[in-house]
Amino acid sequence: MSSQPGPESPSDRYRASVERAAEAKTYLGGFIRSLEFELDDFQREACLSLQAGRGVLVAAPTGAGKTIVGEFAIYLALQRGLKAFYTTPIKALSNQKYSELAAKYGPAQVGLLTGDTSINGDASVVVMTTEVLRNMLYADSDTLDDLGFVVMDEVHYLADRFRGAVWEEVIIHLPSEVQVVSLSATVSNAEEFGAWLDTVRGQTDVIVSEHRPVPLWQHVMVGRKIVDLFAGDTSFDEIAPAGESEVSAPADTADLSTRAGFEVNPELLSMARAESQMNFRGRFGHGGRNQRRQPRQHDEPQAGQRSPVRKASRPQVIASLDRQDLLPAITFIFSRAGCDAAVAQCVSAGLWLTTEQEQLIIAQRVDEAAQDIPSDDLDVLGFWSWRDGLLRGLAAHHAGMLPTFKEVVEKLFVDGLVKAVFATETLALGVNMPARCVVLEKLDKFNGEAHVNITAGEYTQLTGRAGRRGIDVEGHAVVLWQPGTDPAAVAGLASRRTYPLNSSFRPTYNMSINLLAQFGRPRAREILESSFAQFQADRSVVGLAKQVRSREESLAGFSKAMTCHLGDFTEYSRLRRALADAENMASKSSSRARKSLTEDSLSRLLPGDVVDVPTGRAPGLAVVLSSDHESREPRPAVMTLDNQLRRIGIHDVDGPVSPITRIRIPKSFNAKLPKSRRDLASSVRNAVRENRPPAPPRRNEDFGRAAALPNQEKKIAELRRELRAHPCHGCSEREDHARWSERWWKLRQETDGLVRQIQGRTNTIAKTFDRVCGVLTSYGYLETSDAGVLSISPDGQRLRRIYGEKDLLISQSLRMGAFGDLDAAEVAALVSVLVYQAKREDRGLRPKMPSVSLESAVDTVVREWSALEDVEEANKLPLTGEPELGLVWPIFKWAKGRHLQDVLSGTELAAGDFVRWVKQVIDLLDQLAKIPNLDPRVARLCGDAIKLVKRGVVAYSSVA
Repeated sequence: MSSQPGPESPSDRYRASVERAAEAKTYLGGFIRSLEFELDDFQREACLSLQAGRGVLVAAPTGAGKTIVGEFAIYLALQRGLKAFYTTPIKALSNQKYSELAAKYGPAQVGLLTGDTSINGDASVVVMTTEVLRNMLYADSDTLDDLGFVVMDEVHYLADRFRGAVWEEVIIHLPSEVQVVSLSATVSNAEEFGAWLDTVRGQTDVIVSEHRPVPLWQHVMVGRKIVDLFAGDTSFDEIAPAGESEVSAPADTADLSTRAGFEVNPELLSMARAESQMNFRGRFGHGGRNQRRQPRQHDEPQAGQRSPVRKASRPQVIASLDRQDLLPAITFIFSRAGCDAAVAQCVSAGLWLTTEQEQLIIAQRVDEAAQDIPSDDLDVLGFWSWRDGLLRGLAAHHAGMLPTFKEVVEKLFVDGLVKAVFATETLALGVNMPARCVVLEKLDKFNGEAHVNITAGEYTQLTGRAGRRGIDVEGHAVVLWQPGTDPAAVAGLASRRTYPLNSSFRPTYNMSINLLAQFGRPRAREILESSFAQFQADRSVVGLAKQVRSREESLAGFSKAMTCHLGDFTEYSRLRRALADAENMASKSSSRARKSLTEDSLSRLLPGDVVDVPTGRAPGLAVVLSSDHESREPRPAVMTLDNQLRRIGIHDVDGPVSPITRIRIPKSFNAKLPKSRRDLASSVRNAVRENRPPAPPRRNEDFGRAAALPNQEKKIAELRRELRAHPCHGCSEREDHARWSERWWKLRQETDGLVRQIQGRTNTIAKTFDRVCGVLTSYGYLETSDAGVLSISPDGQRLRRIYGEKDLLISQSLRMGAFGDLDAAEVAALVSVLVYQAKREDRGLRPKMPSVSLESAVDTVVREWSALEDVEEANKLPLTGEPELGLVWPIFKWAKGRHLQDVLSGTELAAGDFVRWVKQVIDLLDQLAKIPNLDPRVARLCGDAIKLVKRGVVAYSSVA
């Protein structure tokens, strides 16, 4: 029988007093005295583990105060005379953390290393991006001496498919005496990740907290009215029971409203029903035809969707939040242009969120931040409109902005001077900008290929910004009602707060050759097999093996049920399946033949050919501007009659393509000039009108079938004869046996698939490593002695110091002399080809290079990439990205000293994007300049190129 605790006894008070006195004498006691607040239980537990010499994994919601644990690690290092490194996934977060720590411990104690920036790198406390630490480990840098602690902020970033492997490399390679502090968002498999850390790093304590210090309330804004998402009068943080963090995904939330504490607000459900009925009547009732013909509105998810709710404009949303005292707010818009447009709309609506005194402070700070920016650049940077928005308390925040501008926005927002920020999702990656309220305009985003719904994990990360600890009593998350909104789906996102952490680790060329150089092949394989990726694969094998055993038992039962007294029904079933497979093969042969002919016809198109494109984004007549003879899947560049530039591939045509007619493209034609495009489109229309020949005769639709004869048809006929001659063919229960046989074959295939998965997941990372080594050996970066021992060649030693997604391509470009005949400006332009990644929609025609020598160098790079891609495909390795030429001219102009406006003219690049890419060019140039035994002339040119491009707004951007 439980009872209420009584008053504390004298002995209890004495024991607590002794414990406090003992703690006060420890490092933790000294750290606590330096704080202005009490530690939460999870923070204290993690700090005690660190003090005891153990590593920690701390998983807690955004804003819970995880970084306090990292700061205690820094405090411990300083007290013990050791170094501490604080790593982050992005430069903006590194800059912010550097500023915080420098203010706390003094600039002399704190350094910053972010690839293109080096400030006090030998300090006791160094903030850096994770890649910088990885590079230090491979170079065996002296900076690692006396390292005691490494804090890995946002460690869940190791799931990132492009950069995540770096986190695992660091964790695996750090010296064993270094204590690792891993700070993560709430993940559903923290125990699994902790078990791996325990395996590779030694004793690691896992501390998980799902409690938000500031409760989060979930709402939907319907028109200008804010409605609670859940019917209960408590926040989700209070009603979610322990272990309830992994509720079903939104697709499975139809019964969410039946669960205690999770009842969806009936008002929202009624609104959804009314909207559904309105659309049903609009489609099938009176006036339905007119409704179907209505054009799609810009913000509507589906054409013709209607809603009884008039959607609030962005200024109206901010004004509503202001009236209800929910500012400052961050509105997440999954589009840079949308963020900028939101600020412009609020300014145009006459929205002012600041007082006169606040405007004076903002103006002073903005002008101070901009005083070193060349005045000629202010206009092209959009400075004046940006400043006007800030004075009103409004700002955008996205990767296209100048880093300096973003930092000003962050500081003004944290100080409460900017009240409404419109941001892309990159802001949720750890940048310290908590708000009272977070608004999500939509629950879907464009991922570069298609519009997809955001995941529960992304929803948690975004809304986690709501609620400022020590300032707000509660935080608020608001989803804007859109036509077609499903309240149950929104509730499903809001009520699932965790997501699994899955490794994206794979051996790269640089990683593999560094491992071989340091440890040799046998030990390198062992190290790779200790990765989190292999750890997860090995754990999954146990479950798969259990499934295989269960299926084998079912197979035995199925085999018994299909037994036939006339003969071997298993053999008869095999014949039936062989016949079905042969018929399918004949059908596929027809499709393959058609695809081959289509690809061949596309590869034969020449500049000036006029073709009819039946499908795709812009169907209709188009003129070919450039051929594509060498690609495996030809995509010639064309211009449509409405002046759009695009590429066409096999998915845009129904079959082989034949030119309708031909025109001559003038030598003076410039695809970038609208007038040139209009004139060419007019020439196409005239040619078609005057010279269009009769439509070519249709091809025999059965040509693919004919190509499959005679061998396939002969095989099909033979199988049919064997089937009819089999004893089981005459069985009266044949179809009953056949049904059991189909079940047996289906289950057999599934079981064999599971067995293959088990085989594939065993030593998967090491097998990939072996294939990478094979490629490196074929290129001469590795050499094999007569005894079979691998060694690193001189070219391989250079590859060890090249870090990036195109590491081997960069090395090959150096090796093949691509840099040999260039000057410093051309070197900068060529390096841009090896780092730039254009958006898919921005990829167009190959531009003419600024010089003959650069044209030759680019040809060398493209030729090496093409050969490398073939080798990677043959070895079943991920393909190296194609060299991108879209940054060549801007970088070349910038290196030649041209004005920023001139550099960006005619491009789709935002100033912030340009600065970011130039800094990546500088980073690679710096890597190349420091490669041991590199041609001194090339090394000198790389250094000169850095001086040429590190100027103006690139050189200026605060600490970044």
